[in-house]
Amino acid sequence: MKIFKSILNTIPRPWLIKASYLVRPLIAWYLKGERFTDPIDGKSFRKFLPYGYGKQRENALSPSTLSLERHRLMWLFLRDETNFFTSKNKLKVLHIAPEQCFLDIFRNQQNLAYITSDIESPIADVKADICNLPFKEAEFDVVLCNHVLEHITNDTKAMQELYRVLKPGGFGIFQIPQELSRATTFEDNTITDRKERARIFGQYDHVRVYGRDYFEKLRAIGFKVDEVDYTKKIAPEKLERFCLMQHEILPVCYKL
Repeated sequence: MKIFKSILNTIPRPWLIKASYLVRPLIAWYLKGERFTDPIDGKSFRKFLPYGYGKQRENALSPSTLSLERHRLMWLFLRDETNFFTSKNKLKVLHIAPEQCFLDIFRNQQNLAYITSDIESPIADVKADICNLPFKEAEFDVVLCNHVLEHITNDTKAMQELYRVLKPGGFGIFQIPQELSRATTFEDNTITDRKERARIFGQYDHVRVYGRDYFEKLRAIGFKVDEVDYTKKIAPEKLERFCLMQHEILPVCYKL
């Protein structure tokens, strides 16, 4: 398994994305069952796939959409707690580093004007640096940026850009891997070795470990931040069926 992971880490991300489209239908067919359900597409399986660097999480990756726990939680929040899918006025949406599990669904949603951006992803519409976005001020009603900021050296500048392009009255969801037991974020830009980064930050391409002060950093940029533990509103049997991570926090950010 370690050899397999090492090989995966040497494969360029665009190639992995393309390969996943070919392999996904076969895996979904093989794991078809009734125990677990992906709420994004409604398909059920006897098990989900393991996922994670180091110690892997069982039943984390959906065989059909390739969604992880955080994606399924955000989907349920957007569907049940916002007007993301139901707004009568067309919402202009910016999705930084778009995830495959959302891409086609959001693009085909008639009430969304959906734009994706990433510095290198082959599935993004606009190739751009998050610290220098090529969009007008207050251009978007919704901005989604999940598991990106932990990769960015100047995350303050990235947050400022997310704030700049969001309309007053709009909202964003900016998920990050977070250790809630840690009061303050730890970062050290002198750590550049991939193995050391993986050991200290949890992944070879991460540059920090966020603590509880992440929310305050967003507030310092200007956002009103709701720390939403949406799993509290989901029945225990659905938490298990949808393979969600209990007490994961959604940072829902508003520009007033």
